[in-house]
Amino acid sequence: MHQTVQSSIGVDGSPCEPASEFARLPSVVDVFVAGFGPVGAALTNLLAAYGLQVLVIDREREIHMSPRAIALDNEALRILQYLGMTERDLETVAIPHVSMRSPFFGEFGRANTMGSQDGHPKLVTFYQPQLERRLREMLAGRSNVHIGTGVALENYVAGQDEVIATIKTAAGERHSVRARYLIGADGASSLVRKLSGQEFVGKTFAEDWLVVDARNVPRPIDHVEFICDYRRPTPHMVAPGGRERWEFMLRRGETREEMESDERIRELLAPWGSLDDIQLERKAVYRFHARTVETFGKGRVFLAGDAAHITPPFVGQGLVAGLRDAANLGWKLAWVVKGRAAPDILDSYDAERRPHVKAMIDFARFMGRLVMPRNAVAALLIHGIMRLTRFVPILRRRFDEQEMKPKNVFRRGLFIADRTGRTGSKLQRGGVVPQGWMRNAAGQICLSDDVFGSGLALIGFGVDAGQTLDAGLAAAFASAGGSIVQVMHRGQRLHRAEAGGWEDLDGVFLPRSVPFGWVAIVRPDRVLIHDGPASEVNRLVAQSLAILGATAGVAAPSPGACLHTV
Repeated sequence: MHQTVQSSIGVDGSPCEPASEFARLPSVVDVFVAGFGPVGAALTNLLAAYGLQVLVIDREREIHMSPRAIALDNEALRILQYLGMTERDLETVAIPHVSMRSPFFGEFGRANTMGSQDGHPKLVTFYQPQLERRLREMLAGRSNVHIGTGVALENYVAGQDEVIATIKTAAGERHSVRARYLIGADGASSLVRKLSGQEFVGKTFAEDWLVVDARNVPRPIDHVEFICDYRRPTPHMVAPGGRERWEFMLRRGETREEMESDERIRELLAPWGSLDDIQLERKAVYRFHARTVETFGKGRVFLAGDAAHITPPFVGQGLVAGLRDAANLGWKLAWVVKGRAAPDILDSYDAERRPHVKAMIDFARFMGRLVMPRNAVAALLIHGIMRLTRFVPILRRRFDEQEMKPKNVFRRGLFIADRTGRTGSKLQRGGVVPQGWMRNAAGQICLSDDVFGSGLALIGFGVDAGQTLDAGLAAAFASAGGSIVQVMHRGQRLHRAEAGGWEDLDGVFLPRSVPFGWVAIVRPDRVLIHDGPASEVNRLVAQSLAILGATAGVAAPSPGACLHTV
């Protein structure tokens, strides 16, 4: 029986003084999360929302108040929506474009990031301490969440049926925890990774960079720019709260102490204003990394975020990748623990996430070569070629519309591979389905992810997928955490007012993505498992349940509340 305890943090993210270091921590949980940064907090929120008993610890008592990650794309914002966050929970700045400028050619590249995709801005900047604070606030009051701050993992032993971990305080007090699964979200120097016997595979960039975060800049910008000067490459971007960030590449022979001095920072920031007027928040020299582990999971132990992979910052995908990890792994662990799916589905976490992470790291390294050519000759050649490609419409579009960015579509994993060559639907199995605004008969308008709920969804497009579904399969689908939703084309409700139907106001699904009379089975992380004509719904559901190994008799979750409404 699980012990119910109170959190060791307040709702504002600050630590509360415990009566004794371990008096309120449990000895048995479903999942033990090591690391309470944004990825660990995101995973804890997901697992807690699905009703699992979770212990999360962090060696630090307080949230790091210095900004670190700064960019989120529409996929990351959609994952935060999945966690239960709304636009009001996190202050962001939408970025209209990302410019790349050369002293030789002027602007030689521009990525268009204005507008929205899947219900969210394509690219925003944010303030990481605010995100972490909100993720912790969302856990307040949950009796199934146990939080230990100022507590470190010392060791663990992974068995066939459980993981036994030893944790300790700075004073040396120790406590043993038994968990069904352990997640290492403990950052780039992850102890969980080291104890699992894994080393990072990849390279450390030779270049060191000075990061400067500041407020009240006299001549602010409203976008992201890469000043691609081979003498001192400098990414520069706007951020919420009147903030801006610069990243200055160090030259040969320059030291950390020299670059972090006020005198040098005053010199570097001079083009944007006087240091007397600018409020510095952070100055730190660091080295870029591009690394992954050999596998994201070993038995009952999994790695997520920087513990599993480190991405160079040139495409703003570091934290985004960690949030993708959380969305992919969280529901799978919950389904296994709840008995809704077989443990074998956990193997798909590595199969699905690692190839995309590697592709994104390679893309970031490619963009890094554009940003930091090593000499004038390389700069002339690389930036000159990029400038010429802008005169070729198809090449210009690939860069401007971010078509070069690796798509988050799985080659193999927990879905039914499509080998039929069908032409009816634009949905891609193993890919994330689109999102748009919907309206029900009562006039309520919200985003489609909220309509589909937090479990599996059987979606009928223009038809009621449940009408011809065998009663036994319907019960099995509900037991596997599934619900049935009908999506209608705009105006269809005027002629067919079925209860529970939702109009596709933007035409995101009908007719843009699927034909009338199509059905789809979608995972909680919005990845398409299976799809086909409504006449084949029984086969589609049966095959989807088979790959899950679903056996439980657990009640289906109700559709989610509308987090984003108009």
